[in-house]
Order: sequence, then C-alpha cells, then structure tokens
Amino acid sequence: MKKKNPIVDRWFRGKPAEPLLRRVRDLVMWSDDRMTEYLKHGTVQFAYKGDMANFVQHGAKTVTLMFNRGAKIRGSFPHLEGSGPSARFMRFADLHEVDDRMVELNRIVVAWCEMMSPPRVLKIRIPTGRPPGRPKKAVAKPKR
Repeated sequence: MKKKNPIVDRWFRGKPAEPLLRRVRDLVMWSDDRMTEYLKHGTVQFAYKGDMANFVQHGAKTVTLMFNRGAKIRGSFPHLEGSGPSARFMRFADLHEVDDRMVELNRIVVAWCEMMSPPRVLKIRIPTGRPPGRPKKAVAKPKR
C-alpha cells in the first residue's frame, strides 16, 4: 500500500464512522498501487487518471462510497447501487459489511485502474533476413 496522505489522515479524525471510513480507505488504497488519495470538495477522493470514488454523507455513522462514473466500470458488482447514467454507490453499515465486501471492492478498484490505463501496444518486429544481434556485413565500395 502506498504511503498515506497526512492531510487525508487528519480528515478522518472525529468522524462518527471513523473506523469504517479508515477501513474502506485502506481497502481501496491496498487494492491497486496506482490508486491515489486527496481531499476535494471537503471529502476524500480516490483517483487514478481521473476521480474514481469519494465518501458522501460522511457525517453519518455509516459509510457511503460514491463511484463518480461507476456505471462505466466493467464487471458485475452486486453491491453497487444505482441506476442512473453515471454514479453508483456502495454502502457499509459496519466493519463486518466492509470486510464482507472486501473482494468486491478490490475488483472494482482494479477494474477502474485497468479501464483508465492506456491500451497496451505490441511491438511488431519486421524480419530483416538476418539473425538478431548480427551486424550487417561490410561491403567494399568500388573505387572510381
């Protein structure tokens, strides 16, 4: 897991659902090394090449994680709620629910990072007629 952002660490202090919020954060950040965290609009934002998710209604005793473009994340995720064109939500009532949904949350984070990664380009080698690593033979130029 990447080093934790101290500004984000301070944001958690005193929240009613602090242990749940911290556990969800740990799972998201542990899921993929490409994931980053920062504060945006007064809440913790998780991102990789674009904002993935953030905590909403963080003053409650439960945790709601909003996936900003959750509808675009490929895969089947039974605990993602919502039917609109973009956002999806995952809700956690207690630490038991967080731990029960750990694998699903991990899969969502990895799917996001893969979706946002540039397509891999394969290098195509064009045969030159000589084995690799062998230099061209020097050909003497005719004298004029």
